[in-house]
Amino acid sequence: MNGARFTRLAEQDRQTVTFFVNGQAIEALEGDTLLVAILAAKDHVRQSEFGDGNRAGFCLMGSCQDCWVTSESGERIKACSTRIVAEMRIVTETVNLK
Repeated sequence: MNGARFTRLAEQDRQTVTFFVNGQAIEALEGDTLLVAILAAKDHVRQSEFGDGNRAGFCLMGSCQDCWVTSESGERIKACSTRIVAEMRIVTETVNLK
C-alpha cells in the first residue's frame, strides 16, 4: 500500500491533473473532488486545529465540516465538494490552537 486511504477500483481512464498539497506535487484524475484526490495519495486530509490528530473527512458529502483545507492564498475550501483544478495549491498543515 502506498500510504493512501482510498484505493481507486474503477474510472482509471480519465485524464490526470497535477495539484499541490503542502508544496508536494500529487496527481489526480480529472473530475475528482479534492477529498478523493488527497485520500487517493495520502492517509489523511488535514491536521486537526483543535487537537493532535489527523483528519480524513467523515461524512464525504458536505455535512460534517471535517474536510476543510486552505488554499495557499488563504481561502477555506471544503474538500469533499470542490473539484480538482490543475495546479491547485492546498495547505493542510495548521497551527495547533489547543
